[in-house]
This record gives sequence, structure tokens and C-alpha cells, in this order.
Amino acid sequence: MSDETIGFVGVGLMGHGMARNLIGAGYRLTIIAHRNRAPVDDLVGLGAVEAESLAELAATSSVIHICAPGSPQVEAIVTEMLPVLKPDSVIVDCSTSNPTSTIALAARLREAGCHMADAPLGGTPVQAESGELSTMIGADDAVFARLRPVIGAWAATIVHLGASGTGHKMKLLNNFLSLGYGALYSEALALAEKVGISTAQFDSVIRGSRMDCGFYQTFMGYAIDGNRESHKFTLTNALKDMTYLETMADDAATANPIGNAVKNSYAMAVSANGDGAEDYVPHMVDFVKRRNGIAT
Repeated sequence: MSDETIGFVGVGLMGHGMARNLIGAGYRLTIIAHRNRAPVDDLVGLGAVEAESLAELAATSSVIHICAPGSPQVEAIVTEMLPVLKPDSVIVDCSTSNPTSTIALAARLREAGCHMADAPLGGTPVQAESGELSTMIGADDAVFARLRPVIGAWAATIVHLGASGTGHKMKLLNNFLSLGYGALYSEALALAEKVGISTAQFDSVIRGSRMDCGFYQTFMGYAIDGNRESHKFTLTNALKDMTYLETMADDAATANPIGNAVKNSYAMAVSANGDGAEDYVPHMVDFVKRRNGIAT
């Protein structure tokens, strides 16, 4: 067992399960509340300590996980903790963040005698609870070696890609593929209905074929079974990630026309209905259908 003391900011949809597994592995864990008390109370009941402030959490932790919506929030959290971080502390950003921001934060932390690692997540909240997430790590070799047993408490698949920023770059590429599938499935299902092929008929051909995959199955959990929580990833987060992908492509001076088209698909869904902006990715099929005059 490592003697690391763990801090965790963001014990929500994914973070709660990760934090539970860290406690289960025997780590001393300090957490902080945000809006939802239920996961915080559960973790405290399991032995976690609740900090009153980010400064208190930072002062008592050697490895600090952050699960936040995106780079602006991560930057604000790190900036608040930076003056009180213990020397040689490691910030582990598990969010899907802008790699440019991650690299800049790594430089700031290095100047302060601390370290940055990006460890974006692959998987679902169910896999977070069971300790079966995957993660792609951007960190210096020595930092990765130090973090390996800690991350092993909540991830089953760990891939070290290189220096800070490479994990977030790969995560954006991963989400480009998955969110691209979501946009394609939504348009295909709308077009199918328009030409007289039902969703059930469509699924009877695709399911089990070479076009089938895990993402397809969770996406179709809503389209076929009406399970609104079959794939709990919001349209607003999808748009954010595709916007980060666009920025990464611009920084690399690389044409990304399909990525731009996918981003615009999510932008239209988010803008179509203010309440619908917090719907999940599989619900985009409803927005595409309505845009084409198909009742939902």
C-alpha cells in the first residue's frame, strides 16, 4: 500500500465510484462537497474526510483527483489550491479537458515544485462503481510510476501515452469517434423512419452485425427500450468535447471537416431546446427527427 494521501474534487456521476474504490483499496481520502450531498454523505460514511475548502483539501493531500466539467473549472480549482499545495503533490485531471490548458497547467505546477497528470476516463458510472474504468495517462515517467497503484484502485485498463497533455489529446480523439457514432446513428434512425423502416427493423439488421458495438448498444437502449439513462453523457458535454477537438485541430493546422460536422450536429441539438440541453447523447435522435418533421 502506498502512503499517498488522496484528495478528490468532483465526487459526482463518475467520481463517486472512483472515490469508493480508493477507500476500498485502503487510501486515506479527503473530499469536498459541491451541489449534491448524497455522494458526499455516502463517502464520509465509508471513512472519507470532508474538507471545508479546496485549500484544506490541498493542504492534506499528496495526490488530488479532479473530475470537473471542463478546462475553465479545472483551471479555477488548480489556481485556488496552488498556493497551499504540498511540495511534490500531483494533480490528476480526470476531466475531458483542452490539452492546451493542461500543458499550461503542467508548467505552472512544475514551477511550484508539483506535478500534473491527465487521466481522462473511458467507461460508464456503472464501471466507475465496479473499478473497471479505462484511462489514458499523460504524465512524466516518474509521475506515472508513482500514480500507477493509485489509479489501479479505480481503473482496470491503464495506458500511459506520454507527457502531460497526451492523455487529453487521446481522449478527444476517442470522443470524436464515439460522438461521431451518436450523430450518425441519430441521422440514420431519422432517415430510416422517413423512408418507412422502423427503429426495431433497423436494429434487427445492425445488432450483431459488424456495425454493432458497445456504444451502439447503449445508444439504442433509449431508441429501442426508451431507457432515458442508457448512456448518461449530456449533449452539452458532447458539444464541449467536440469544440475542444476543433481547437486541437486548429492548433495542429489540420483540416477536420467531419469533426466540425459532428460538432455542429450537437450544437443544433443543444440550441434547439433549452430544456433539452441537459438531455443525453442518445436523445439527439429526437432533435434530428423533429428537425425533419418526424413526430417524437
